[in-house]
Amino acid sequence: MKIKRIRAYRVELPLHEGRYNWSGGKSVSVFDSTVVSIETDAGVTGWGEVCPLGPFYLPAFAAGARVGIQELGPHLIGADPRQIGAINRTMDLALKGHPYVKSALDMACWDILGHVSSQPVCVLMGGRFGETVDLYRAISQEAPEKMAARVRQYRGEGYKKFQLKVGGNADDDIERIRATRAELQPRDTLVADANTGWLMHQAARVVRAVHDVDVYIEQPCLSYEESVAIRRRTNHPFILDENIDGIDMLLRLHQDGAADCINIKISKVGGLTKAKQIRDLCVHLGIAMILEDSWGGDVTTAAIAHFAHSTPEELRLAATDFNSYVTVSTAEGAPKRAQGKMAASTAPGLGIKPRMDVLGKPVLEIA
Repeated sequence: MKIKRIRAYRVELPLHEGRYNWSGGKSVSVFDSTVVSIETDAGVTGWGEVCPLGPFYLPAFAAGARVGIQELGPHLIGADPRQIGAINRTMDLALKGHPYVKSALDMACWDILGHVSSQPVCVLMGGRFGETVDLYRAISQEAPEKMAARVRQYRGEGYKKFQLKVGGNADDDIERIRATRAELQPRDTLVADANTGWLMHQAARVVRAVHDVDVYIEQPCLSYEESVAIRRRTNHPFILDENIDGIDMLLRLHQDGAADCINIKISKVGGLTKAKQIRDLCVHLGIAMILEDSWGGDVTTAAIAHFAHSTPEELRLAATDFNSYVTVSTAEGAPKRAQGKMAASTAPGLGIKPRMDVLGKPVLEIA
């Protein structure tokens, strides 16, 4: 089996809530997503997706993903997509860095492998743990009372886990944490995610002011060293996200005792293959995980579901169903949330069928 054609489609994903706001005044209303197809000479096609969270969050941007795929594509034509290790080796030799560019291509190869082996991707990635996967709901940064109302709304829809976007003014963030926690039950989970937005003195004020609140603290400051310093000043369970971009940083975190949990974003680390490597090491080390991506629609959500469902339940803090945040559906068969949970498809591959009328014409084609 050989890759004979790669296509990429650009899709805009507007949000149900209108805007998504987080630290530093960052905001997005329409996400620019790239859906990729890899066609083989055996008539099997695999699908992937990459959707950066705007150009100002991680070192990734939507147009860059498409230019990078145009650069990488010719190196993959004629390769066997089932040989996923070899595919990743080829991509890493052909393009240094830029892991997000490689993510959708890697994802599409896993989809192909699932189809030709008649297995869901989660089975190929280690097996299906449990019946469902717990989701968290990200709460866009607004005034404290509006965020509390969002938590109340989504808790009524079945969510029990929430990621609160903080990283703004310290006094406002203290109010945000207290107001939203007051809406929750004792066994509900609240994560205050600063997305690197606090300076050290702000982070120190916040963790001291909410010392009596049941809340996780996620990525308070920009650098690893700053965040670890805040870790030393709080008894709250601690999550690192933006700083953890590969196995090297995970090993450093483990050695330093720098966090209790990490957030693994599929595209940030280069795709499902490398996300699985990090995940499996976390399982070995006993480090809990949030399993997700930077953003996306139905294809990304399907990949997250398989990635999360193949992770032992006791080490899954939560996953994300991005397709419930957006107004456009790009594929049939993608997971749908129910009572704050989702499940990976039992069909081969990712279990999705793209809606070609939504994808439209490809913006690039490599053959």
